[in-house]
Order: sequence, then C-alpha cells, then structure tokens
Amino acid sequence: MRSTLLSRRDIDFLLYEWLHVDRLVERERFADHSKETFDGVLDLCEQVATKYFAPHNKKNDANEPTFDGTTVTIIPEVKEAIDAFSRADLVGLSMDSAIGGSQLPATVSAAGFAWIQAANVGSAAYPFLTVGNANLLAAHGNAELVDTYVKPMIAGRFHGTMCLSEPQAGSSLADITTRAEPQDDGTYRIVGSKMWISGGDHELGENIVHLVLAKVVGGPVGTKGISLFVVPKYLVNADGSIGDRNDVLLAGLNHKMGYRGAVNTVLSFDGATGYLIGEENRGLTYMFHMMNEARLGVGLGATALGYTGYLKSLEYARGREQGRPVAAKDPAAAQVPIVEHPDVRRMLLAQKSYVEGALALNLYCNRLVDLQKTATTPDERASLTLLLDTLTPIAKSWPSQWCLEANSFAIQIHGGYGYTREYDVEQHYRDNRLNPIHEGTHGIQGLDLLGRKVVVQGGAGLAAIAGEVTKTVVAAGELGGEPADLATQLDSTWQRIVSVTAAMFGSGDIEAALANSSVYLEAFGHAVLAWIWLEQLVAADGKSGDFYDGKRQAGRYFYRFELPRTAPQLDLLESLDRTTLEMQDAWF
Repeated sequence: MRSTLLSRRDIDFLLYEWLHVDRLVERERFADHSKETFDGVLDLCEQVATKYFAPHNKKNDANEPTFDGTTVTIIPEVKEAIDAFSRADLVGLSMDSAIGGSQLPATVSAAGFAWIQAANVGSAAYPFLTVGNANLLAAHGNAELVDTYVKPMIAGRFHGTMCLSEPQAGSSLADITTRAEPQDDGTYRIVGSKMWISGGDHELGENIVHLVLAKVVGGPVGTKGISLFVVPKYLVNADGSIGDRNDVLLAGLNHKMGYRGAVNTVLSFDGATGYLIGEENRGLTYMFHMMNEARLGVGLGATALGYTGYLKSLEYARGREQGRPVAAKDPAAAQVPIVEHPDVRRMLLAQKSYVEGALALNLYCNRLVDLQKTATTPDERASLTLLLDTLTPIAKSWPSQWCLEANSFAIQIHGGYGYTREYDVEQHYRDNRLNPIHEGTHGIQGLDLLGRKVVVQGGAGLAAIAGEVTKTVVAAGELGGEPADLATQLDSTWQRIVSVTAAMFGSGDIEAALANSSVYLEAFGHAVLAWIWLEQLVAADGKSGDFYDGKRQAGRYFYRFELPRTAPQLDLLESLDRTTLEMQDAWF
C-alpha cells in the first residue's frame, strides 16, 4: 500500500537518478557509507514517521500543550515519538562521527527528515530545533560546550531552541534589549525577554539548551553589538550531571493556528547564567548558521505538508464518486470518481508540480551543503557557498507559498469535507500557513534576495544561478524535442530576469527597486522552479512508465500554467512602479 506521507519512488528518483547522491561516497567524508546505508536510513525514517509520529498528529493538534504555572504538559505520545527518534540515532545523522554523529550526507538526512515532518510537523519541531542548535554549537562552540551540550543533544537527552525575537522587536534584531552582563568567573548574567520560542519549556528530556541573542553591556549599538550565548534550563555540573535550575522562567504560552502540538513560549531571563559562544559581538554571524539551516528546513517542512496533502487528496479523488463526464447523456449512468473531472485533475496536477518541484529544490540545496563541506579548494567552496546563499531565500519562501497553495487545492478537492476536522487536509493547511512567517517573512526574504543576494560582488549571486541554468538549457537543448523547447522558454525568462535586475539597480532609485521585492521574489522563485523542473525532465528523458510520464506532464504543466506568470511581474518590476511607495497611511 502506498504511503500518503511522501512518495518513496519520487525520493529515489531525485536522490539517485537526478542528484546521484550515491556518488558522494567517493568523497572522504562519506566513504564509510553506501547506497545501502542511504536506503536503510530512508526506510528507518519512514518507519519511525509512520509508527510513532503520524498516529498522534491529529491528537497533538486537538490537545495543545498547557501550562499550570509550574509545569508544561504535553500529550505522552510526543515524548514516545521523540524518544523513538533518538533511539534510532536520527538526531546526529549528518553530524561529525567525532562527536557521535553518523556523518551522512545532508541530502539523505533531509530526505529522511521530510518523512517525519510530513507525518507530524508539530512533534517534528522538537528534533528540528535540536539538530539546528547542535550544528551551530558544533561549528562555533569550543570543545567544552560541545562536550557539555552537543553530545547529550545527539544522544537525545537534551533538547535545543533558538531565542532571537523579543516582544518589542520582532524580526528587527537590531532593536533587541536582552543584555549580557560579564561576570568575574567568565560567565554572563542574561537579563531580558524572548518571544515566539518554540520548544522553550517542556519535560521531554533532561535539559533544554537555549541559544540566546543578547547585547553585552557597553558594546556597539545595533546588530554589531549582538553576541550569542548558551543558556541552559538547568546548569550542568562538571561531571555532566544536572545541577540547579537556571533563572530561565516561562512567562506564558502562545497559541497558534498551526503547529499546535509544538509548545511555543514567552521566556524571561532573570539574571540567568549564560556562556559566550565564540567572540563577543559576532552573535548574529553565528546565529545565521542555524538560521540558514532553519530556512532550508522550513522550506522542507512546507514541502512535506504540501506533499502529504497532495497524496491524501489524490487518494480521495480516486475513491470519491460524484457526477458524470460532461459528454455523458444518460442521467442514470453510474457516477465516476472525481479524478475523472478535468478541473480536479488540474488541481491535482498543480499540486504535483508544486510539491515535487519544491522537494527537488530542497534536496538540491542540501546537496550543495554536502559539496560545500567536501570541497577540495577554497575557491570551490566559495563558489558553492555563493550559489547556496542565493538560493536559500527561494528554498525557504517558494515552498512556503506554493505548497500552501497545494494544501488549499487539497481542501478544494475534498469539497465540504475538506474544511472539516475529520479530514487531515484542513490541519495541513493551518500548519503550513505558519511557514510563510517562520524564519523570516516573504518580505524579509524578498529584501534579502534582491537587496543582497543577487547583487553581492557586483551581481555574482545572480550570475551563479544563471550559470547553472545555462548548463541545464544546453543539456536540454542537446536532447531536442520538447526538452529543447522548454529550454528555450526558460532561457528567455532568465535573460529577462537578468536584464530587469540590471535595469532596476541601474536606475539609481533603490527605494523603488526594493519596494516590490516580494514580487521579484515570486518571479525569481518561479524561474528557479522552472529550472529545477527542466533538470528533472532531463534526468527522466528516454525513460518509460507511468512515473516518468507523470514527471513529464507535471513539468509540462509548470511551463504552460506557472512560468508565464512571471512576464507581467517582470514588466511591473522593470517599470519601477511606485504605487505602494506613494500610498499614504490616511488613504487606507
């Protein structure tokens, strides 16, 4: 029986027929692994997701965490799932073997974790944050911090958070007021409040490791004065045992429309003991290690939610009989499954193009992480970093927008049943609606893409992606036929993006250029996904069977229905339209 979480056939195609991740074992970092190792991990992740995470997804949504003033209570199935995840050694999948990790490729780890997110994104939030926290500390913490906090996280004993936002600051981190006061013993006294902290308090493990942004007293103003600290819920003794409760207080819980099973908190740091990570005033640089990883992870989670919604609506459409073909003349004829109706097929095909494209993009970005880690020269690593940095806003925001649209179509296909709580698809939509906000809104990603990433080093970011697109266009052109025709269409769109970007910044009107950065993000994102779809079509060329025919039809749909959306958007951007700039508050 096929899973309605994800398609293993699609994952295998992306990993082995397109990205060829099995070839990564030729690199020293992954030499201890094989395709069999990768397949075993994917099997294990599917099993853990199906057995431990999926069964309590709806219960987790209906029974939010509660706080009685002393203790946060979470349904017991969450701990059972998190413990199973840890017992399977899934926390450290892509981490270094030297600290207890499995040192698998990030591409395989991401494909595996997508199963967990598709099964229960609320419970998946706990290991999601722990893995990101541990990766940051492993990269930037000293040996003592790694021994004290990272190894217990990999073992599943400790859990992690990231504490950035504050009630008065939101995404404007320059305006945080949490302060760090240096102490004689080398520690810091952390004072302040943090908002929207997922996993901020619970009883799922022995300890919670908070990564907290704060400003050292007397340091520079703005973002240049931000430092990063480890602030544990419980202090850890020299022998590794749990010590006294730190001065981290739970001020209250936030109640969200989705991810309701993941406790979300307001935390108060009332003189808590903190340990500096790296150097003072470099905290934002360190935190972006976790933030960029989290942005890829948010995109993956959005994809997983869109994907499972697609598969569930497909299953429903195949089983739900209603109506007859428009050409049918006999009202007494048997009704047909709604999958036979063209408009239902349109919505299913749209979902397929969104979710399979988004999964491909996310796995591509994770493969860049693997290539980056194993690069043999500084120039090669710098080139890969540039490409990944430029794609990250798209990998986060595009799935968050369009896999949410896939969830909307899933509800529509279910009809009136779709917005009832008896069916999963309404919860998937609510869960996914948070992802356009998680880890930076569309507006922030648009400003990052247009204001920084594509123009960095005189346009090197844009050129990096354009160079990869050109390789695909050439490869598709050599195949002839439809791939060559689609390559011509893609090339034309990319040439237009390059010229429009140059015109926007060449105008000298930076305010107008950035005013519609969200439109740029969407147009750019659609062009990136068209490239990713052409990549898949090249990989599928000459192969027969329903799976490959389905790939070709989904790619065909994207080029006929989706890529043309970019033309009017690029027209608007090129005109440096000032409608939003000229709108005045009083006119609303």
